[in-house]
Amino acid sequence: MTIEEAIKEAASKLRGAGVANERREASSLVALAISREASFLIAHPEYILSSGEKQEFLGLLTRRCHRVPFQHLTGLQEFYGLEFRVSPSVLIPRPETEILVEKAIDLLRGKENSVFLELGVGSGCISIAILSNVKTSKAVGVDLSPQALAVTAANADNHAVLDRMKLLESDLFEKITGQVDLIVSNPPYIPNGDIDSLQPEVRDFEPHLALAGGSDGLDIIRRIIDEGMAHLRPGGNLLVEIGYGQSSAVGELLGRAGWIDISFINDLQGIPRIAFAAKGS
Repeated sequence: MTIEEAIKEAASKLRGAGVANERREASSLVALAISREASFLIAHPEYILSSGEKQEFLGLLTRRCHRVPFQHLTGLQEFYGLEFRVSPSVLIPRPETEILVEKAIDLLRGKENSVFLELGVGSGCISIAILSNVKTSKAVGVDLSPQALAVTAANADNHAVLDRMKLLESDLFEKITGQVDLIVSNPPYIPNGDIDSLQPEVRDFEPHLALAGGSDGLDIIRRIIDEGMAHLRPGGNLLVEIGYGQSSAVGELLGRAGWIDISFINDLQGIPRIAFAAKGS
């Protein structure tokens, strides 16, 4: 089997399995199987896969046709210019969350000895990206999942920021003492009734603990809004990723809870994606 034949076969099977961008995905699977860059595939379509490479390729193709996320095949995902290890225990980092990271960096940059708290740390991508860009800051990361905390610790160690992170197994603020300068979170915000309609890659392979946000998707967000101010220093800020169509309800929750400077940051599709608020001084 040549590279050209492998790509053609993979694209056909992926299309039949309902995978979008099947030609690109097929090329990525072949490149992964033979441990080569995409440029090699383009330059050498006549390359014949060894028996071991063919076996690896067919195994990867079968798993992808079963809608296993490509990131779970590689165990890696790029986020904010950094590479992160991922597993079925954590959400796969997504580009829209980089908007939250960018705002957090702007808020913390220039502040000496700042401390921020991340609720639901998952892979650690948010905290680690912030720490990598704000050398004067420290982080506290909490998660209910010990498996997720282990992934975070490995990623933090890989990016040399573990010495500036404190990781706690905690139900949101349960084990948090003292106050911080900033609270960030990409919480579960998908209404429970919508879970079954998600893409199979998300529905079947990502942790529901990090997805399902209650009947209206706002259960965890409500708790963060209601409990968060007590854990912020005067003038501190809150950044929370939210779902489609939730900005109006979240804005009302923030206002009723006494937050000030409430605003929303849109994603690249113009959808309000990040809720921003401040604690009065």
